[in-house]
Amino acid sequence: MKKIKKIPLSGNRVIAVSRRNGWIACAPFWVLAASFASSTEVRAEKQEIVQRSEADVSASAQKKVGPYDAPAHAAPKKTVITPAQRLDSLFDTESISSLLNNRDDAIRERDLSAGYYVPAQTFGNLVPQLQPWRKWMQDRGFSFQFAYKGEGIANTGGGLSKGMDYAHELTLTTRFDLGKLVGWNGWILHAVMMERAGRQVTTDYVGDHRMLLSEVYSLSGHMAAHLADIYLEKSLFHNKVNINVGRLTLTHTYATSVLLCTFMIQCSAPVALKSQAGWSVYPKATWGGTIRLRPVRDLTLTTGVYAAGPLTSNPSGWAWGGEEHTGVMLPIELAWEPFLGKKKLPGHYKIGFGHDTSHYDDMIGSIPAAYRHDYLGHNGGPRDTFYFEADQMVYRKGGDHQMAGGYLLAGYIHNTPSVSVWSDQFYVGASLLGILPYRPFDRFGVMYSYYQISHNLTEGQRLRQMAGMSMGPYVNGPQTHAATLEAYYGIPVVPGLVMQPVFEYIMRPGETSVIPNAILGGLKILAAL
Repeated sequence: MKKIKKIPLSGNRVIAVSRRNGWIACAPFWVLAASFASSTEVRAEKQEIVQRSEADVSASAQKKVGPYDAPAHAAPKKTVITPAQRLDSLFDTESISSLLNNRDDAIRERDLSAGYYVPAQTFGNLVPQLQPWRKWMQDRGFSFQFAYKGEGIANTGGGLSKGMDYAHELTLTTRFDLGKLVGWNGWILHAVMMERAGRQVTTDYVGDHRMLLSEVYSLSGHMAAHLADIYLEKSLFHNKVNINVGRLTLTHTYATSVLLCTFMIQCSAPVALKSQAGWSVYPKATWGGTIRLRPVRDLTLTTGVYAAGPLTSNPSGWAWGGEEHTGVMLPIELAWEPFLGKKKLPGHYKIGFGHDTSHYDDMIGSIPAAYRHDYLGHNGGPRDTFYFEADQMVYRKGGDHQMAGGYLLAGYIHNTPSVSVWSDQFYVGASLLGILPYRPFDRFGVMYSYYQISHNLTEGQRLRQMAGMSMGPYVNGPQTHAATLEAYYGIPVVPGLVMQPVFEYIMRPGETSVIPNAILGGLKILAAL
């Protein structure tokens, strides 16, 4: 007797269907017997199931298309999930999530490994004809992605003057499976090279020199082949611990997410964090190692040790011997990933801390002689950073995976005020999927962010101003604070191409009230070969 398939029946019964000499025999799993009567019953029920299935298909074909049933293009394909994105927990239990979900444990295997459903990822390729070649190379241990990111941003009012700048980024991301290539099972080599070119609208037309209003301009040295990340990855102890060793960008690991990076100003991390030397913001990489583990199913712990140095050191990414190092960066981040409510809406709540052992000068700077006796003990020292970030899904739209939906976001960053340009930043925003009829894969985002300049920096500028001294380059008054408002609408045009109109409003450019508030608009384009 050869087993063919299992058929679910009413009342939670399951029938095993087998065929012998043209006869169908059936047996419930809890009984090892068969009869002609049960055989007849299965044939009838099987026929009923087939008929009902055909009727359902016919009804579905005749169903009127609703606002979210007609996507602008085919649903995006799922991205490849690596062990680093899907760690197994050390202990098969949960933390406080078990209290939220009562005894109904939320299944994380799909949601947490899927990542955020956002237009920053193009979900496909513009040249699908290359897919057979990609598959051939991937089967032999090599995979790649070649992407273009272009941003044209114009200052339409306020700031220094009206004008527009363009900048672009070409990125080659490669992955070498060393197990298939050289027999080092479990080891993966990652390498990222990129080229950036263009100009920055923030400095040219807005008049701010402490933050960037576009994403892809900075730290690449205008090199034709800037080397960003190059590191080895390995999962240990049955995929319970993941390590990365090599040249890494910290803001691809800490205080960031793909969802946050849909906003140009906050990508790849909030301004108050990525502007600090020790955090090695993309594409500036540094030597170090990362370890990630999941103590329980809803907690992920990430920590590591990294070399700290100026962000402008080694602009090509290749001059490792001449790179300046000033200390060690020691970050740690704990992420809680619960599922809230009856619909099990996922959230991500991160708390992090970083200690940079480098010695930084006090931001008060040079004190005029007339006031020097009132300001003693400003010798500088190391820098600490604390941050909290959260995003929570508020509705689910379906789509390629369960992460597809609308999110609310919020975050706060604090740096040691005496040795940091930005002492504090907080932001709040939303990223909403499918808010327009017939556009289920479009995403709308809006974010407000407030930035506080270090009190020591403000005080030093005030003292030098009163003494008739220069307050520093591009400084037109004691700097105190600024704020930005950013909105975008991401449109997946075809697989491999996303167009994203953007709007930005910066309050107090240059962190003073001298320059008028600026209004900017533009277009961001993402494309993958």
